[in-house]
Amino acid sequence: MRHFVDLYQALDSSTKTTDKVLALTKYFSESSSENSKWAIALLIGNAPKRPVNTAVFKKAAFSFLNIPEWLFDESYQICGDLAETITLLIHSKKSEAMELSLNALMLQFQSITKLAPEQQVQSLHNYWSQLSATDIFMFNKLITGGFRVGVSQQLVYKALANAKGIDEKVIAHKLMGKWKAHEINLDDLLYSEDASVFLSRPYPFYLAYALDMDLKDLEPITDWHVERKYDGIRGQIIVRDQQLFIWSRGEDLLTDKFPEFEKLRHALTSGTVIDGEILPVLNGTILSFNEMQKRISRKILSKKILEQVPLQMICYDLLEYEGHDIRNKPMHERRALLEAMIKKLEDQNLPLQLSPLIQCETSEDLSYYRNEAREFGCEGLMLKHKNSVYETGRRRGQWWKWKVDPYTIDAVLIYAQRGHGRRANLYTDFTFAVWDNGTLVPFTKAYSGLTDKELVEVDAWIKKNTIDKFGPVRSVVGELVFEIAFEGINASPRHKSGIALRFPRIARWRKDKPKQEANSKQDLLNLLNANV
Repeated sequence: MRHFVDLYQALDSSTKTTDKVLALTKYFSESSSENSKWAIALLIGNAPKRPVNTAVFKKAAFSFLNIPEWLFDESYQICGDLAETITLLIHSKKSEAMELSLNALMLQFQSITKLAPEQQVQSLHNYWSQLSATDIFMFNKLITGGFRVGVSQQLVYKALANAKGIDEKVIAHKLMGKWKAHEINLDDLLYSEDASVFLSRPYPFYLAYALDMDLKDLEPITDWHVERKYDGIRGQIIVRDQQLFIWSRGEDLLTDKFPEFEKLRHALTSGTVIDGEILPVLNGTILSFNEMQKRISRKILSKKILEQVPLQMICYDLLEYEGHDIRNKPMHERRALLEAMIKKLEDQNLPLQLSPLIQCETSEDLSYYRNEAREFGCEGLMLKHKNSVYETGRRRGQWWKWKVDPYTIDAVLIYAQRGHGRRANLYTDFTFAVWDNGTLVPFTKAYSGLTDKELVEVDAWIKKNTIDKFGPVRSVVGELVFEIAFEGINASPRHKSGIALRFPRIARWRKDKPKQEANSKQDLLNLLNANV
């Protein structure tokens, strides 16, 4: 495990992309395939489920450290990280850890999962007694599922490509999906040409950056495909060997969640992969994302819910055609093939709809169609250069998203909680309220949007203006006003206010506005009714 700990420290100690790629390349070049596959899984977010739950982990810590639970909880609240809290409290003086490879440790975790809670506690005690302080920290991070380090999937793919001599796009494709490290051989995964091995595997999604340049720099506008940006689940529909697979952008296999797509298994030619947005569409009208959430959260899909919230895919792109990867073809060619495919299927009543192109010739046209996006239940526009290939991950220059301005509401801060990681000593997680007949009613939480300087200032104010404490949460004087931005609003009986916001975040601190001028619950209801 020592090599992996060294890799973690190298990645965590630098903010330079080149340093991170060099460290990763060195690790993958020198480590065994068995250790490398676990490192890859951990770094790209494909780690197995944690072998012990929080209650067992904390119980093991109390008994090992011989401290009361309240003292541990207070320490945890200050530190903000469970693994780090225990590491700091143990104070191991060992300079050398027991010899244990990353592969061996992760396989042992599989065994710990099957133990009774009392046996899990004893197993944790054994590890803590034999590991050095540095290795205890890594062990705790891995076993709690809290392993995080500042490296993107793209950097992992790039380093693997350098170390293994394989094209980066090929690496990214072969590592897609929820494969299990303890069940695979890395060399087989990376080098195998057996099509059956990758039958269900999606392609890495191409993601657009938010438009951050002048519209004039895009001219001529006619060089771009302009589409509406829909608010659903980005996904890929895959038909290979007459089998159907539906993947989300988050690499979750959702085939069973979408039974209406089953007919595509026979309708689409084997060797077809379509990229698009899965949306709830009823009688030609796009329903709110909230309706889709109601459906996908259900374990059992009744006939009623299938009728009330039917799904379709708005098709953006064609990635595989007749069994051939066509991502390197220009956008206009892929679009032409997609249009021809959808046209052939239009009389079969399939849940596929071609994403319509918007004809724009000037930047004024773009502005006009962006401003009317919400009338179509959309978030804005997508701009894709007609000659663009389908890239891997988030890339700048050839695809852009231009979203409409968010909704905003002015609200009063009433609760605060400490953050995690580097923000563990600051109150950074906030609950906001609006007025309802002279009373402040909580309606949303937000924790992003303020600068580091503002967070320090708000934290100091919270500590001086606390009314009460509820565990890690502080109730504060209702005085500070903040502008809250959000993308959508829906009715929600689960919330005291009766509404729920989509992607709430802090837009700015309204130091110019007294609490009496914050918005009311009725303002939110008016906005909700205007969007129904």
